[in-house]
Amino acid sequence: MAEALPLTPLQVLRLYPPHGGTLPGLLQSRAAVAGARECLVYQGQSWTYVQVNTEVARTASVLAGRGVGAGDRVAVMARNHPCAVFVLIALASLGATMVPLNPDYSLAEATYVLGHADVCGVICAPAVVPRVQQACAGLAKAPWLMLCERAAELAQPDIGVLPEQAAGWRGPLPEQASSADSTCVFIYTSGTTGFPKGVMHSQCNLVLAGEGFVERMHLQPDDRMLCVLPMFHVNAIFYSLGGALAAGATLILEPKFSASKFWQTVHDSKATEANTIAAASSMLMQRPRSEFVPGHRLRKMYGAPFSAEMIRVFQQEFQVPTLIEGYGMSEIPGALNNPFDGPHKIGSMGRPSRHPDPAVSLAELRITDDAGNFLGAGQVGELVVRTPMVMQGYFRDEAQTTASFRDGWFLTGDLASVDQDNYFWFVARKKDIIRKRGENISGAELDRVIGSHPAVLEAAAIAVPDELGEDEIMVVVVARPGMAVTAPEIAQWCRDRLSAIKVPRYVALTDALPHTPTHRVEKFKLRQDAALRAAAVDLHAATVDPRAAEG
Repeated sequence: MAEALPLTPLQVLRLYPPHGGTLPGLLQSRAAVAGARECLVYQGQSWTYVQVNTEVARTASVLAGRGVGAGDRVAVMARNHPCAVFVLIALASLGATMVPLNPDYSLAEATYVLGHADVCGVICAPAVVPRVQQACAGLAKAPWLMLCERAAELAQPDIGVLPEQAAGWRGPLPEQASSADSTCVFIYTSGTTGFPKGVMHSQCNLVLAGEGFVERMHLQPDDRMLCVLPMFHVNAIFYSLGGALAAGATLILEPKFSASKFWQTVHDSKATEANTIAAASSMLMQRPRSEFVPGHRLRKMYGAPFSAEMIRVFQQEFQVPTLIEGYGMSEIPGALNNPFDGPHKIGSMGRPSRHPDPAVSLAELRITDDAGNFLGAGQVGELVVRTPMVMQGYFRDEAQTTASFRDGWFLTGDLASVDQDNYFWFVARKKDIIRKRGENISGAELDRVIGSHPAVLEAAAIAVPDELGEDEIMVVVVARPGMAVTAPEIAQWCRDRLSAIKVPRYVALTDALPHTPTHRVEKFKLRQDAALRAAAVDLHAATVDPRAAEG
């Protein structure tokens, strides 16, 4: 019997009745058609679409019993857990907002975000209760506290209780306050320039992003989507969860990414699709091949950036045929991607993302100069985006919200170019540009080139002032475990691969670089670290002949 041809993305969406642009509506739409299909899988447990819908209603009753209503905010601070899915949709049904937090936040970080978001309650993992309690103690109004799972040794109730057992239970759930425009989630940015900002997104934004992901990855109802990225990140919520719900597919939730167990998990879960980030992909490439488990069903992966070598390894050694590179930000999820059916341009950010329905415009992108004038193909400028999925703004930061837009276009802060085929190419972060002797040098380019040295685990190039008041290049380098590298070796590596003006003057060797939760290097911290500059090798001084100085 011939195998059925895959459905087109639009055919997938048309399997289900209208949903009204809300998260509860999206779930109920899929449950109406595919109620018995697996919706969520977590560590040996499984919930069908009907069961998830029932669990969401129960959770909404518990939250309503706590007094949660329209406009309220509830934090979730835990590793990936089914409760995040139930709470997100349950809060949406009440017109309330979920604020997912990194469970590895320090006390200071947790205190800041919980206070800034002004949450009325916190749902957390048992392991982080002491930190959450300390953070809440410093707030003007202490939020209530529940656990994401039962812990007999703790006094706090868990979110899995029966509604009538919840403190403050007031009876049946009130009329749903859900609307497509109501804010359903805050994504706190990683804070690469200081304090994190709360990016606000509506239910409609999340639903559109999920439908866009059906187009991007040609998701099918029988796809099994493995989610190893954290549920406080836009990728996991908007692409993995949103995409699974939009397709009526199955979401396989893992507590966290484990490079050593990744291929065993892929095999055992029968996953067909997975999302990754560059750091995770690099880890997998570096792991012993004995950890790879052949015979898996993984056929497509989404992530960025994918180098030519990364694509070769994943396709030929790891047997994953399709890798799709894309681009998005917490503020503008799913803006660009290489088309699923091609052509693929390796290293490109791709073309403007499309919705399965051609009548829905998902993303417009342009390259502009500093004055806002549009630039042509091949010219480098700032990437600006106009999309219906754009954030509603930064919570309690009207000035930063206003500064992020110009004439309705979101300013990404990324320098890029576009080619004649409308494929976009990343150049650098505007704030990652080093201005040396009148030339713009990309810190990202130096990171990539120096990071390719066989003895280098990671590198970060930053601007430091020189004697003449311009920028000079300092690179901070972490050596691979068991290996050593010297400043002159780094300089020679650069001379062999880059123009002379891009060769760093200063090289600082360190044990580790500071990272955001999504593994981006926090270069602002490196710039603020005076000790790094003091400890760096000045290659100019090291190569000057002392006799020349005397003359």
